[in-house]
Amino acid sequence: MTPNASSRLLAEGLGTALLLATVVGSGIMGAKLAGGNVAIALLANTLATGAILIVLIQMLGTVSGAHFNPAVTLAFALRRELPWSEVAPYVAAQIAGAVLGVWLAHAMFDLPVMQLSTTVRSGPGQWLAEAVATFGLLVTIIGTIATAREAVPYAVGLYITAAYWFTASTSFANPAVTLARALSDTFAGIAPTSVPAFLAAEIAGALFAVLVAPHLGRRNARRRAGGAPRAPCLLQPAGPRQPITAPQAAISNRSAFITLTQAATKSSTSFFLASSCA
Repeated sequence: MTPNASSRLLAEGLGTALLLATVVGSGIMGAKLAGGNVAIALLANTLATGAILIVLIQMLGTVSGAHFNPAVTLAFALRRELPWSEVAPYVAAQIAGAVLGVWLAHAMFDLPVMQLSTTVRSGPGQWLAEAVATFGLLVTIIGTIATAREAVPYAVGLYITAAYWFTASTSFANPAVTLARALSDTFAGIAPTSVPAFLAAEIAGALFAVLVAPHLGRRNARRRAGGAPRAPCLLQPAGPRQPITAPQAAISNRSAFITLTQAATKSSTSFFLASSCA
């Protein structure tokens, strides 16, 4: 049964709330336990975020698609895989859930619920990093859906885990996340003055991914249609396999047994003769 609109919006809001509670909460916990070691705190933040993404997408993917991200929602709408009438409700649910998730994290750690971040994240390198992070996330999602849909939760979780460390911005890659993290003056925060440029970079990365993705999908479309791929797959048979009948299988197995027996006998004889001459 197809989930109704309220179920899909609830899933988007709940999933985004749990995502932000994890991002902010693990940042607070990591900073507390790392004793000033920022690398350890970031590693804790990274592992928790990658893990919760796998869980949330696996849990809610069949309900709403598990976007949890306005950039993902926009990309699917541009690709005509989501009605435009659902974009605004999805984005509203994602932003509301993100804010609630941040407040929940604050409450769990006995911090003031209402905060504004003072962590400035600015500069061309940070903006480029956000564009790259969002582009990579969208290409990961679209490409994995085309080749191995069941692997999407793991692909997304692993990509974000990696992108935390190879991007200068630690890969927000999500406008709802960026807006909500401005409301947390903790390890994961971003100053409100830094938000507009991050949002612009994220949308730019998403749009570029939508432009590039169709060119990556043509090979997969031909394969599904029965055409040959451009490059051979190492696990793909070189040609079509003919069905083997029962008599043929018996003859083949008997021949293989005889061949192996002869080889073993020859090897044993050689070994005996060599041992006798020693």
